[in-house]
Amino acid sequence: MKFTLSWLKDHLETDASLEEICARLTMIGLEVEDVDDKAAFKPFVIAKVVSAEQHPNADKLKVLMVDTGNGQPVQVVCGAPNARKGLIGAFAAPGTYVPGIDVTLSVGNIRGVESRGMMCSEKELEISDDHTGIIDLPEDAPIGTSYAAYAGLDDPVIEINLTPNRPDCTSVHGIARDLAASGLGTLKAQPAPSFAVEGETPVKVRLDLGEDKHLCPGFALRLVRGVTNGPSPAWMRQRLNAIGLRPINALVDITNYLTFDQGRPLHVFDAAKVTGNLRVRRAKEGEKVLALDTREYTLSPANVVIADEDGIESIGGIMGGEHSGCDENTTDVLIESALWDPMNIAKTGRTLGIITDARYRFERGVDPEYMVPGVERATELVLQFCGGTAARLDVVGYEGHTPKVVDFPVSEVKRLTGLEVSTEESVAILTKLGFGVEGSGERFRVTVPSWRPDVDGKADLVEEVMRIHGVDNILAAPLESHNVVNGKILTTLQIRTRQAKRALASRGMLEAVTWSFISQEQAKLFGGGQPALKLANPIAADMSDMRPSLLPGLLTAAQRNADKGYGDVAIFEVSGTYEGDTPEAQRRVAGGVRRGTASLNGAGRLWSNAAKGGGKPVDVFDAKADAIAVLEACGVPMGNVHFEAGGPTWYHPGRSGTIKLGPKIVLGSFGEFHPKTLDALDVSGGLCGFEVYIDAMPEPKKKATRTKPALELSPFQAVKRDFAFVVDKAVEAAAILRAASGADRKLVTGVNVFDVFEGASLGEGKKSVAIEVTIQPVERTLTDEDFEALTSKIIANVAKSTGGVLRA
Repeated sequence: MKFTLSWLKDHLETDASLEEICARLTMIGLEVEDVDDKAAFKPFVIAKVVSAEQHPNADKLKVLMVDTGNGQPVQVVCGAPNARKGLIGAFAAPGTYVPGIDVTLSVGNIRGVESRGMMCSEKELEISDDHTGIIDLPEDAPIGTSYAAYAGLDDPVIEINLTPNRPDCTSVHGIARDLAASGLGTLKAQPAPSFAVEGETPVKVRLDLGEDKHLCPGFALRLVRGVTNGPSPAWMRQRLNAIGLRPINALVDITNYLTFDQGRPLHVFDAAKVTGNLRVRRAKEGEKVLALDTREYTLSPANVVIADEDGIESIGGIMGGEHSGCDENTTDVLIESALWDPMNIAKTGRTLGIITDARYRFERGVDPEYMVPGVERATELVLQFCGGTAARLDVVGYEGHTPKVVDFPVSEVKRLTGLEVSTEESVAILTKLGFGVEGSGERFRVTVPSWRPDVDGKADLVEEVMRIHGVDNILAAPLESHNVVNGKILTTLQIRTRQAKRALASRGMLEAVTWSFISQEQAKLFGGGQPALKLANPIAADMSDMRPSLLPGLLTAAQRNADKGYGDVAIFEVSGTYEGDTPEAQRRVAGGVRRGTASLNGAGRLWSNAAKGGGKPVDVFDAKADAIAVLEACGVPMGNVHFEAGGPTWYHPGRSGTIKLGPKIVLGSFGEFHPKTLDALDVSGGLCGFEVYIDAMPEPKKKATRTKPALELSPFQAVKRDFAFVVDKAVEAAAILRAASGADRKLVTGVNVFDVFEGASLGEGKKSVAIEVTIQPVERTLTDEDFEALTSKIIANVAKSTGGVLRA
């Protein structure tokens, strides 16, 4: 939102400086993003041509002697047709930057004659597009003074970064109201428009929207006859130019001016180009309109339009049509002021790719009660600048505004902000902002003004009091103590999220942040694609669905890195996935992908791997190790975790696994990716990945108060024993490990597989799995009899669980 300082002071009586105004705007929540103090115009001065002689070497050039007010005339070569003795205009000396031609002047030599500066046209100063001649000022223009000050070009432009919840400040008047409420001046009262009305508006309006009346809840239309549509006043053109709008003609400029001045978008139709009456309706499928931006748009029934008997004249609330636009031949004009549904305006604008000042305001919500005053104000300006006679205003559909009433306990200010604001000040702030306040004591009934659709409850009123009273008045205060060192502040899920990230980072993986939206094809590929997870208004066609898995985003990110020459990639993400459209169906998942030789053992292109032909390609065991690292970091009891062969369909069926806790709880999956999955994603290379469901992990059991040291070292020597079991090929090694560990949980502290052998000597369908068992005595030195008993128990457990027999 842009405006000039003088424009603001049309609405605000204040002596505050530009710096004070900008500081206060930021303090009350209207952050100043930029200030253009028009320093570029300061070098231009008013000068008088004291002589004008024909250039000796050029028929179209003249040699001017220019009085710049310092007593020493300056020689200037000029080609403007209106250059003459006695002309007063704007002069630029050498060293001046001229914005219209993007040139910094220097002393020049034009056809053999020295030129020290130039007399400028309006286009060269970017005042208008007129470059037919140099600026011609009245005879009383003060020579030697600043041209910018004389012409009003030194008016600073302020730009604020407006948040979407403040539609009331899409107008200069609304910004002035906020500043006045903060104590930085007084809001100026504007007299109501007053003019004579003759006759009826012959063009009638019908709202033909069926049950969807909310799409256009009100429409006001007025005819003004006998107008003369020329340029708008200089002051209006200057203000529009200053905020980046190109002046067109008086009728169009008035609507643009009121859009920024009052936050009320309007539209003007050339009445002679409108056939019959107007109808507000949904567009027909494939119906087209040539808009004012000279582009043709194809519409659908999702778009609301204003049409006459010949077809569409305007895309409602967004942009008018080229056909009925006003030009210099317009003599009768229809002024339209309507209300449009914010959601429909936003969807239409985004679908058609149209960004206009009208759309910007309507999709945020304009003041419904200013629909009629807005067209009255526009009529007054049209009559003032273009003449004519106003007909009676027709208003269709509008049923009035029902204000919201909020119960407001003043004590909420202290409770929510910590600020000590008196009841009197709170009431005064709300009153200055336009709220109606009724009641006494500590509780009030507050009526929300029609221009504040963002205010719904008491917390919103507290925010209004807080920002006007001053956010800088909130004192810094430490968080409340939890009365214990290392007391638990984060939830278990938050703690585990951090632990998972640290564990994966420590394994050489880099954290990635990918989109939560993926294409429908990718979503279906990873078990998603349900209608409930489809976005109603996606930002792009390939971001239409909420992701059911982290892996599509990570795989495409790995491929992007590979395309740029980084083939060995190890990335992870800990974030949300979606199985439904309810909060309970959102999951917290740790996922990761490794590509190329980015395994923990391969280590990429190292000198030590040169003899081996490069690093080791990633495989299912790398993904499994990553998943185990997450489980261990999150405190999952690994003794109860087991791994089943095979995983979801996007993994290779023979090189993947599923992680379970007990028979029912699925903690995640891992594996190398199926070639069809990679082809569907247009991803290539050796890739493996995993996903661990952090929210599926059970809450940790509360630990009893410890009475002994956390670290306990046994004084007895650990002993290792090797066993080789012959089992069926279908038996998993993990089953043997669990059986051996369960023989004695106190003495058996570790079991590892160190060899797998298959051969004819074992028998058909058999294999040998060799394990190393670590036995750690804790109470006494074990005897041979103790070892024999434990060995027998290990053999019996494995035989019972897997059918394995000790290999001879």
